[in-house]
Amino acid sequence: MAALELEGKISLKQAVQSGQSARGPWAKQEFILEYMDGNFPTSVCFTAWGDDKVNELARFQVGDKVKVSFNIKGREYNGRWYNDLRIWKISSADAPSQHGASTPAATSAPQGGSYGARPQEAPAPTFEDIPAADGTEEDLPF
Repeated sequence: MAALELEGKISLKQAVQSGQSARGPWAKQEFILEYMDGNFPTSVCFTAWGDDKVNELARFQVGDKVKVSFNIKGREYNGRWYNDLRIWKISSADAPSQHGASTPAATSAPQGGSYGARPQEAPAPTFEDIPAADGTEEDLPF
């Protein structure tokens, strides 16, 4: 499977949850990442699972721009399915890529610019943009 990555801004961090299972102690922390989906901001919930990932997430604050690499996990419970987006890497979106890629196409930012950038808009039409009628044709389509 291809690597799944998203770049965006941390908009919320939940409290760390921890407990004891048959396999030993566990810890997880959920956070909300806001990213641009076309022209609209979209939010998604990720899970940092395990002490090492929770500690990695602790380096970042709400408002930080990050790049998240993740896997999708699904499970069934009582006839319903639940999906979990588990991060395996989180890094600053402002840091240069470790692969040496410096072109915009090598990042996971949406087409048309980086996170938060507005696409360039065409100027509104004016009366001068309307073609002049020579009087022989009606301008109504019916």
